[in-house]
Amino acid sequence: MIKKIARRLRIKASIRSNVKGTAERPRLTVFRSNSQIYAQVINDLEGKTLASASSLSIKDKMTKTEKAAQVGKMIAEAAKNAGVEAVVFDRNGYLYHGRVQSLADAAREAGLKF
Repeated sequence: MIKKIARRLRIKASIRSNVKGTAERPRLTVFRSNSQIYAQVINDLEGKTLASASSLSIKDKMTKTEKAAQVGKMIAEAAKNAGVEAVVFDRNGYLYHGRVQSLADAAREAGLKF
């Protein structure tokens, strides 16, 4: 288990060395726990979170992948309300598969560009 966590942290550090959020294109980062998924739009230059969404507010009975898609739509709406049209995607060391991919696809469909 420790090897798996260390591997993800190593991949995360590699991604973060290349992906930086600016005022024009903030960073959309994803955190995935066993039961929930969280997304934030962050301006790294100022160190401020511009928008956030999570599956904690979703009370419907649905699969985790469907909840991730809902969070993708929610984060796209919150980002648009904050004046953000385009972002850079930070998968945070997770594979671009399953819930992370579902969140990203839903955010793109809702109008966020990345």
